[in-house]
Amino acid sequence: MAAQLTDSWTLGPLSVPNRVMLAPLAGIGNWFVRLQAKRHGAAMAVSEMVSSHAVHHGNARTCTEMLRIDPRERRGGPVAIQLFGSDPAVMRSAAERVARAGADAIDINMGCPVPKVCRTGAGAALLGDHERAVAVLRAAVEGSGLPVTAKLRIGQRPGERDGIALARRLVEEAGAAAIAMHPRSAAVQHKGTPEYDLVGGLVQTLQVPVILTGGLRDRKSVEEAFARTGVSAVMLARGALGNPWLFGMLLGRRDREPAIEEVLAELRFLIAAAVEHLGAERATRWLRKAYPWYVPRLAGGGRCAAQTVQQQLQAAEDLAAVERLLEGLEAGVPAMESGVTAV
Repeated sequence: MAAQLTDSWTLGPLSVPNRVMLAPLAGIGNWFVRLQAKRHGAAMAVSEMVSSHAVHHGNARTCTEMLRIDPRERRGGPVAIQLFGSDPAVMRSAAERVARAGADAIDINMGCPVPKVCRTGAGAALLGDHERAVAVLRAAVEGSGLPVTAKLRIGQRPGERDGIALARRLVEEAGAAAIAMHPRSAAVQHKGTPEYDLVGGLVQTLQVPVILTGGLRDRKSVEEAFARTGVSAVMLARGALGNPWLFGMLLGRRDREPAIEEVLAELRFLIAAAVEHLGAERATRWLRKAYPWYVPRLAGGGRCAAQTVQQQLQAAEDLAAVERLLEGLEAGVPAMESGVTAV
């Protein structure tokens, strides 16, 4: 019988209660974004990308903010921290510190296409340096004693398959507990059609779980890709931004889109958590990247209304002004009449 998204599975010694995860989201996946996904059913969440170099050298903000794990996150399943780097000794040290911080697992980023990451030999650059990639992951295993996974792309450029070959070596030579595969090349980033059949082939040849990410934007695409590839789990990335309800839909916990009251409540949760984590001033800036995830559901009046709401949220001088706008939306007042003044 084919596995269902609601089935449990194992990652090394860890029990994962279902097969829907939150993917690592660079610059986004802090503890409260992970907690949001967990509240809606995600069985496991992976942190934003964290520099192994910064952890190794004890950077204060990295170690206090980016390694923070909230106790509430653990209620829904394991929490993983994603590290990036190209120096095995530094990775060993960082992985040890991440384990002490309370992570249940570590993921190594070997697919990020951002030039400033690749120039250091990390991220997708490791797709072209298999010896180093194997040494880096092995060091994380040795340093942490935790299950260590790797997140890969199928290759650096279209047509290349270096990621497929690397996945096998990471399992056989470095002890990877699972492979998370995004079946696009690093060069195309999020464009083009994911090559899901390549992931299906990897599932047949690896002796560890394979996790699928990439192109999973809605319920239909997730369910079709999961059935087509036979992977152990799926990781939602962009598809979950502003739509944590997708976790519940995939797990049969809800069957409808959220009402505006639910969207407002979720956004207020995010605002309160951001203030707790960053303080009001930094939270005000951080939240400006989050508002676009929710505006289409809040506007309710087509493209023009969405643009107006977006402009008002981005221009709000502080979070009190944001709350006044949300109160206006809650009361059904058009954004231009909400009393929020641009600055």
